[in-house]
Amino acid sequence: MQASVGDGVDKTPQELDAPQEAARREFIAELWRRFEALQEWAVSHWPDQEHPLSSADFVEARKEILSLRSPAGSLNQPAQRNEAEPEQGGAQYVDVTPAPWP
Repeated sequence: MQASVGDGVDKTPQELDAPQEAARREFIAELWRRFEALQEWAVSHWPDQEHPLSSADFVEARKEILSLRSPAGSLNQPAQRNEAEPEQGGAQYVDVTPAPWP
């Protein structure tokens, strides 16, 4: 099926992003389901019975997966959508290297 030249002209940016947003939400839901299954498997198959795994051992991984729900991405990365481009007087270099471990 071919799209005509005028397709999408009357749509708002939110309407144009709707299919992409729906696909992203579907991906996150499937990722969460698979992560839960992996967590159950890991807890039940952990070989060190003296120090068993629990769901608390997976807290950070859950935080990372849940951070995918925000359009900005990870909770550790600030959104930079409203910052000026370098030619508009914005920063020409943004350091994204994490700090070394203390």
